[in-house]
Amino acid sequence: MNYGKSGKGFKIILAILIIGIAIWQFNGQGKRRGVSGIPDPVQTQATGQTKIFSGDYTLNVTYLYEYDIKALVVSTHNYSSSNVGDKISPKDLALAWGPVAAYNNVVDFNWRQSGRWYYWNVKTYEEIDKVGGVAGVTQHSSNNHIIPADDNVRRSVNKIKVGDYVRLKGYLVSIEGSSTDGKTFSWSSSTSRSDDGDHACEVIYVTSVEWMD
Repeated sequence: MNYGKSGKGFKIILAILIIGIAIWQFNGQGKRRGVSGIPDPVQTQATGQTKIFSGDYTLNVTYLYEYDIKALVVSTHNYSSSNVGDKISPKDLALAWGPVAAYNNVVDFNWRQSGRWYYWNVKTYEEIDKVGGVAGVTQHSSNNHIIPADDNVRRSVNKIKVGDYVRLKGYLVSIEGSSTDGKTFSWSSSTSRSDDGDHACEVIYVTSVEWMD
């Protein structure tokens, strides 16, 4: 009798745990899916600058290109240390478009992010033939350091989760600056969708966020 009661209680607890995880995943982390027909990002020549003041740092932000990207969010990672990079860019987004976004629910890319990088891996390379192989994944996905232009954009960025189909508008930027005690900081965006490795991330000064569906 006691065993039977314990078994029933375990089932109830397990059911509650499963429901709780499902709610957390949906509301906090989202879920993997595929979205077809997402076009390549658009970048156009831009000029201009702005400044960011963060703690003791004054940062000059130079616009390299105006940037308009529609993409499926395949991974997100928050950064919360006291360093200036984490302060101005508290969230990275791994984004996909084209065939990678279309087949994201078919191919298990095992997306993940850490240390301002994104990573993916598949069991066999044959799995990604349908998206153009390794080059296809490189050309249709990217890791993005997101710099919100203001508090409203920051709140919107904080809401973005895996599985969202979003449109980000703003600028690819180069950043140079220093602190009052002489420390320096620099970041410069990639301006190509076909590069990989170090310095291949897009640094986006985001001025608007839109959910596409």
